Amino acid sequence: MSKKSFVLFTVVLTALLCSSAPRSMMLEDGFLPPNDLKIPIGSAEDKGITRKQYDAVMDRVQEIYAPLIAARGARLVIKRLWDDPTVNASAERRGNDYIVNMYGGLARHAAITQDGLALVVCHEIGHHIGGAPKYSGQWAANEGQADYFANLKCLHRVFAAAAAFTKPAGDESSARRACGDSYAKAEERELCVRSAMAGMSVTNLFRALRKEDPQPRFDTPDPKVVNRMYDNHPGTQCRLDTYFQGSLCAQPFTGEVSETDPTVGTCTRSGGFSTGLRPRCWYLPPANEPRGLELLSAIPGKPMHESSTLATLKSESVFQGL
Repeated sequence: MSKKSFVLFTVVLTALLCSSAPRSMMLEDGFLPPNDLKIPIGSAEDKGITRKQYDAVMDRVQEIYAPLIAARGARLVIKRLWDDPTVNASAERRGNDYIVNMYGGLARHAAITQDGLALVVCHEIGHHIGGAPKYSGQWAANEGQADYFANLKCLHRVFAAAAAFTKPAGDESSARRACGDSYAKAEERELCVRSAMAGMSVTNLFRALRKEDPQPRFDTPDPKVVNRMYDNHPGTQCRLDTYFQGSLCAQPFTGEVSETDPTVGTCTRSGGFSTGLRPRCWYLPPANEPRGLELLSAIPGKPMHESSTLATLKSESVFQGL
């Protein structure tokens, strides 16, 4: 298969921790060198979930999304790379195969629960079917949209019948207050809280790997406002904001999103929503979409941490995923 016909979307978890590189030509490296973080089976760092728990998440996602993707004329392939120690996940396409690679090293990280791992898989599926906005000229939803789709649509489906999954611990009070304002039904509120806490769990993993301080919070949103779409990985707080807003969006999770129109099936101001909106720390609404007062503090959305570590990949259509 030629390079032009093979579009590879690679997610390096250490790379996702920074928010910078030019999106269409290279992988960006974070505070840790790409691919250097390994957690072998039985190692001292093997403190995450078990193989049985890992498989239960993969089984659940496969059960839900295989028929939905088959309806698009494609095939979902979740590769269970349990023995691989890489703390990583990726999405790629080969013909009509929508591939998600789930490495065991990620599942073995101490910060990962089944709920957190479900968010990772949902993010990767979001690259495939999460809709617009996308990387320019490519099949993949951009990073913020994959995050938003994970909580807006995918986790609601996964958690609707996955009560036995291990969940992250933590203070749910802020999430419960916000979810209570967004949803009238108790079961919807619980799904919202659970999805939000899965986002907090994964965000804590980013923070631990980057050795960041302070702790990201639901009630301390990223104040940055871009004046152009930012396709790569946003900062840690911005990503938590995206997970949270995806959880709060009261659009039906069974509703479709659009490959070209980012307003379809999502929460927008023009649709009458004031919460559940994509955060402006990465998202630039269409010109005809009301943007609110945040434009007063607009700042450039340029990359902040350029990287040339993987410049040899410029000839490949390579992007970062979760």
